[in-house]
Amino acid sequence: MAVISIIGAGSWGTGLSILLSNNGHDVRVWSPFQDEVDMLKNEREHKKYLPGVKIPDSVLFTTDMKECLERHDYIVIVVPSQVVRETCRLLKPYVDKDDIVIICSKGLEENTGMRLSEVLLSEIPNAQPVALYGPSHAEEVAVGIPTTVVAASDNRDAAMKVQDVFMSPVFRVYTSSDLIGAEIGAALKNIIALCSGICDGLGYGDNSKAALMTRGITEIARLGKAMGASPETFAGLTGIGDLIVTCTSNHSRNLRAGRLIGQGYTVEEAQKEVKMVVEGISATRAAKELADKYNVSMPIVQEAYKILFEGKQCKKAVYDLMTRSRKHETEDTGW
Repeated sequence: MAVISIIGAGSWGTGLSILLSNNGHDVRVWSPFQDEVDMLKNEREHKKYLPGVKIPDSVLFTTDMKECLERHDYIVIVVPSQVVRETCRLLKPYVDKDDIVIICSKGLEENTGMRLSEVLLSEIPNAQPVALYGPSHAEEVAVGIPTTVVAASDNRDAAMKVQDVFMSPVFRVYTSSDLIGAEIGAALKNIIALCSGICDGLGYGDNSKAALMTRGITEIARLGKAMGASPETFAGLTGIGDLIVTCTSNHSRNLRAGRLIGQGYTVEEAQKEVKMVVEGISATRAAKELADKYNVSMPIVQEAYKILFEGKQCKKAVYDLMTRSRKHETEDTGW
């Protein structure tokens, strides 16, 4: 049995607490919100995000970071990507040298374009990051629906330890040494999911969505390769796997927000309606800056940026994508 401290009590943090408790571990969950902790303690379910899903009585909920991290073996970060840095600063006094910190948040830091493991290490240099990513909606993991993910790390032993902690008959974990690829795939798939929702909102069909997903993973892989990732990673669970589930499932907040934007809602109105953090919005800004930095062609990301931050009409963005100059499919430079 391991002592596992989960930082963040939203849908994913709560879902993972159920999984890990069912695996026999001692699980503590931290939230900065007293009303959320009171609800989880008293109701033993997350009424807002996972209604009807019961949380084992053994899971401890607290707003006290010290209590959550006492005698921990593993730390799991499950907070919105844009507060990962702030959260790491709170964690730093409690992290020992080579502590394994499992990053389940997905995204890129908006102002720096940094991957979340880079954010972690910039604040806690003695930590050992492992990213746990893949097609894994909290709503399904929480009720034991079979799911597969990847534990990615530069440290093979750390990845294998995380694999052992999370593995169960309903939660299969593979390992990977491509931390960069896993993080880029996890962050950028949210952009394509947002665009997938826009397609739905515009009334487009399966042809459009299939094209978007296929060309979307091509863009993601192109940037990932330029940043040092392995191209093969994007054909796996943290690439095309995560992209498929996020672009097609009603559990996806990015998909839901995109549908609203496609129907004419403003970005602000869509976020308010979804009532959850829409990671694809901040990821679009960061990805656009990375594409410029690495001189990588990412036309879908560029058009998404124009829709979200420059007020471009969705149909005009689609038209401009469809009427780009002729290309060869496997080489963006074309013939």
